[in-house]
Amino acid sequence: MFLHMGNDVVVPLSEVIGVVDLTEKPSKLNREFLKTAEEEGFMVQLSETPVSIVICAKNVYLSPISARTLYKRATEIY
Repeated sequence: MFLHMGNDVVVPLSEVIGVVDLTEKPSKLNREFLKTAEEEGFMVQLSETPVSIVICAKNVYLSPISARTLYKRATEIY
């Protein structure tokens, strides 16, 4: 199965490691993680105003779709 994350980006569910909500101020650890992902070149920004982070096996996506909606999309299949 696949997960649509916005802007015509779809990844296999088997590659999704986690989803982090960005509606509140990110923690220091999350900010450091995003900085490292950007510096290493594996961050993909899907929107100017992301509301969630989707951590996958190969990339980290900044998605315009809420973590709650992504969770529903991932679980309603099963």
